[in-house]
Amino acid sequence: MSAGGTATPERRPSQRVGAVLAPAALLLLLLVPMPGLKPEAHRLAGILGAVVVLWVTEALPLPVTALLGAAACVVLGVAPAKDVLAPFADPLIFLFIGAFILSRAIFLHGLDRRVAYAVLGLRWVGARPTRILVAVGAVTAAISAWISNTATTAMMYGIGMSILATLRGADERRAIDPRYPAGLMLMISYAASVGGLATPVGTPPNVIGIGFLRSLVGVEIPFFKWCLIGVPVVLVLFAFLCLYLRAVAPAGMRELPGSAELIRSERARLGSWTRGQRSVAIAFGVTIALWVIPGLVALALGEHSAPYQLVTRRMPEGVAAVLGALLLFLLPGDGGRAITWDEAVRIDWGVVLLYGGGFALGVLSFQTGLAEAMGRGITGLLPLEGSFGLLVASVLAAVLLSETTSNTAAANMIVPVVISIAKAANLDPLEPALGATMAASLGFMLPVSTPCNAIVYGSGYIPLGRMIRWGLLLDLAGIVVIIALVRLLTPLIR
Repeated sequence: MSAGGTATPERRPSQRVGAVLAPAALLLLLLVPMPGLKPEAHRLAGILGAVVVLWVTEALPLPVTALLGAAACVVLGVAPAKDVLAPFADPLIFLFIGAFILSRAIFLHGLDRRVAYAVLGLRWVGARPTRILVAVGAVTAAISAWISNTATTAMMYGIGMSILATLRGADERRAIDPRYPAGLMLMISYAASVGGLATPVGTPPNVIGIGFLRSLVGVEIPFFKWCLIGVPVVLVLFAFLCLYLRAVAPAGMRELPGSAELIRSERARLGSWTRGQRSVAIAFGVTIALWVIPGLVALALGEHSAPYQLVTRRMPEGVAAVLGALLLFLLPGDGGRAITWDEAVRIDWGVVLLYGGGFALGVLSFQTGLAEAMGRGITGLLPLEGSFGLLVASVLAAVLLSETTSNTAAANMIVPVVISIAKAANLDPLEPALGATMAASLGFMLPVSTPCNAIVYGSGYIPLGRMIRWGLLLDLAGIVVIIALVRLLTPLIR
């Protein structure tokens, strides 16, 4: 028991191991001679080794580890504080903040549930198990393109559990195949992870990859251009997901008893649109318009036109997100404004700090020359054959890493290394960096791979072996789809 009388969570074995291995890795890397590296790069190598151990073992919360790594860079003299901490004020930080506040408002006013039940209540869906499976997945993927995958999963999890609860009261002579509940729960988790790839704000790894490409490669990927690749990837992966789960998770009956009535009653309980919901929809719509308009201007007038240059300079994605969030404080809500400051500050600041710390370490690795040295070393070990070989290796490495650590940490670790390898091999880093960024959002095999998996695994409907088998095939499909579409569509965003 803690001093306050509450139970202190027991640390997992991996966390205890990480608490010992992290300082050991730091000391070992600092003591091992590294000819050719500047002293700052040598010290940064030790810090990165300790940070990676802490991220993989989760001995400390991921944001705490990111802050610790940044602080250690200042204390050990890798760079001055103003250089180390500059990424915490990067424009993409404000894209996170604005998007998170908008997501918070959508959740608070129940706009996500209204959209979900509106789709599930369509006449086409009815009580057909396959159609419900597809509709639940489509709603989940669409919502997760704009708000947190974890929040989307938590919301759709409750809807899915309500649907499955009606089956327990059904006539036992029409018992449902036990694979269908597992399929419905996994559809929610998998569709949330897949849907997050559609837009830059769908999941933190997207913003992390975009940030590294801009700062380390000098390639800007505006909102609209990301969607040129992200949306096709989502459509293809989601189509595969629907066909696959339909085959392996049959319901064993033509209609799910009581499901249509449940959806209609839940939709009726929502009532008419509230003032707050209308205000949130307006703010959200304005933000999307500000994100998309530069792309439309580029299509109409070209990327080198004066209007396009003016729009992108005056209204970058981060500023658009902040303006959309600020509208919530001006528009009316239910008994006040659409959102209050007390509610707005409850966003996931941990992800913001994790991005800032990871971004700082990635930038410093290039400034000190450590990334170049790592890239040349890894290039000599891997049997790479041109840009396609590096793309394949990058995607595979990102997927494997995402199975054992958080997607955000995986992107922070893998993308800078991929860029450094490409530069060391005199290859274009855009394709492998994009592939690694998107692949970092995969990881479907284990409950610990993503919070989405952990949420649905807690339903009790999913045997671990089934999650591993089904998730493995989806991982493989994701690898193939990402490699193929990144290779095919990257010329559209150059």
